[in-house]
Amino acid sequence: MGANTSQVSDLSDNPSLKALVGAESISENDPFWNQLISFTFISPTSSCDSKLLEEAVIPLAKILIENNPRTGNFGALVRIFLGRTKELKISTECQDQLFIWQAHNALFMIRCLLKVFIREMSEEELHLQFSYQERAPGSCGETGSQDLLEELLSNLVHLIVEVPLLDITYSILFEAVTTLLVFFSYQLFHKDILRDGLIYQHIMKGRCLSLTSRLVKTLLYNFIRQEKCPPPATHIFDPKDEGGLLYGLASGVASGLWSVFTLGGAGSRTGIDQEHNPLPLSNQSLLLLLVLSNLTDGPDWPNPYRQAITCFRNTQDTSSLPVEQPHTFQINFNSLYTALCEQQRSDQATLLLYTLLHQNANMRTYMLSRTDMDNLVLPILEILYHVEDRNSHHVYMALIILLILTEDDAFNRSIHEVVLKNISWYTERTLTEISLGSLLILVVIRTIQFNMTRTRDKYLHTNCLAALANMSGQFRCLHQYAAQRIISLFALLSKKHNKVLEQATQSLRGRQGDNTALPDYAQDLNVIEEVIRMMLEIINSCLCNSLHHNPNLVYALLYKRELFEQFRMHPSFQDIMQNLDTVIGFFSQRLEQAGSDLSVERVQEVIMKGAQALPNDRLKV
Repeated sequence: MGANTSQVSDLSDNPSLKALVGAESISENDPFWNQLISFTFISPTSSCDSKLLEEAVIPLAKILIENNPRTGNFGALVRIFLGRTKELKISTECQDQLFIWQAHNALFMIRCLLKVFIREMSEEELHLQFSYQERAPGSCGETGSQDLLEELLSNLVHLIVEVPLLDITYSILFEAVTTLLVFFSYQLFHKDILRDGLIYQHIMKGRCLSLTSRLVKTLLYNFIRQEKCPPPATHIFDPKDEGGLLYGLASGVASGLWSVFTLGGAGSRTGIDQEHNPLPLSNQSLLLLLVLSNLTDGPDWPNPYRQAITCFRNTQDTSSLPVEQPHTFQINFNSLYTALCEQQRSDQATLLLYTLLHQNANMRTYMLSRTDMDNLVLPILEILYHVEDRNSHHVYMALIILLILTEDDAFNRSIHEVVLKNISWYTERTLTEISLGSLLILVVIRTIQFNMTRTRDKYLHTNCLAALANMSGQFRCLHQYAAQRIISLFALLSKKHNKVLEQATQSLRGRQGDNTALPDYAQDLNVIEEVIRMMLEIINSCLCNSLHHNPNLVYALLYKRELFEQFRMHPSFQDIMQNLDTVIGFFSQRLEQAGSDLSVERVQEVIMKGAQALPNDRLKV
């Protein structure tokens, strides 16, 4: 960064950077600026390297903070960049790579400095850094009616929406998106929501407002396109004997884009994966989109970016809206659906999927109408299956997505019609053939069992069971292993219930004369009994609505019938146990009539015939 710099260790000694942050003001017409932004510094490609760069920039930025009120050099650098952006579209059309490269370099330097500024000062102080210009000793350093901060924000948004995504523009578009993210990182240093800040006001109400729908659409298409970072190519400039080494975009900047960012020190468990992710523009665009859509509403105006996210429509939708919605636009739903299916390994892509399912009725209807829902559901199930390797936020989002999907009866029916073969990531048991519905049940039950032994999070339990309860009335042709796991989970809960009950009894017996506090066994029992009741309701719902479709569940129920004995007379479960008693009694009698030493096949045959013979009115809905 700087004319002849190629390594992080060289930054503090670089003469151009020393001049930029120094005590001497530099005129915008000085050839210095052209030399400064023709650097050959290779940007870091890992979080470790990016941290080294940030540490090297901090002392330079602090010197600039001290000298800038007198020199105005930071404002001059911003104006140099803004001057370049006015011709970017023409430069792109003319393939003027030098011009684009220098504009990128200027923005890269601004972004690196801004990251330190934002950590070191308030928004008001940052605004002053933009307004300072060269002044004589003793005179005021602020000048001009132009708001340079607003001008930069507006230009960044214009750049993102107007400059086409090509190999030669990839790096500057990436920097524009990332610089906006750096601006929003102010929130990381404040507990209170920043809705009165200058940056928030400019983005939500200023000149950027008219570009809301175009910005959201562009960021979505950046995510959809999944463009990889352009590969290194030949140098477009030859090394000079004097001056700096002017290498082109491909050798210096575009081949070394940052792929991991820790704005303000915030990190994620998924950072290791992202270091090897070759889609930096797609990732950053998605992050910016999520930040924009989650900005809070103002006191008297809604968040326009959230409005755009919640109301955009399919390009195939030709119907007219009864009332024109603000900031609406159209986008190709098929392309967006495909990208969402392919990118669920990252928690930000899962958050986008959740946002669209939850808030955009058009997208939710489209997703639920797809005949290839397995492409979307399988990645979500894989997230839950590898729960121990995922952060809790990612797991929760995946679970809530399943909860939203299972609220739709058509979805609950269709997943049992989709047959899958050889699910490689499911390693507990070889599943050569299983329905998507049965696999979903297996994964959710596994998540519950993991939670019972590790995290013990009641909220996770409740949502897992709620998803199963939503599906239970539509259970069809359950795989025998799925049926076994349902009953096994009930057995585990029963065992846990008995253990807590025994601990409570022993504790009461041993307390004579002891005034120490008792462990809250009553609360533990209430939680377990609540979960047991939900499990009984799930089994009951399946038996009432689709008993004849689920012989494997009846088989598993009969095989472990003794589990349910202790709950028959329990006051919390008597009502829900009636149907289970009826089913167990009816099929037990059938099996007794069929004789002793029955084979598995013969038992299944008796169950299937019995399911057809059991009168519907015997079970209470």
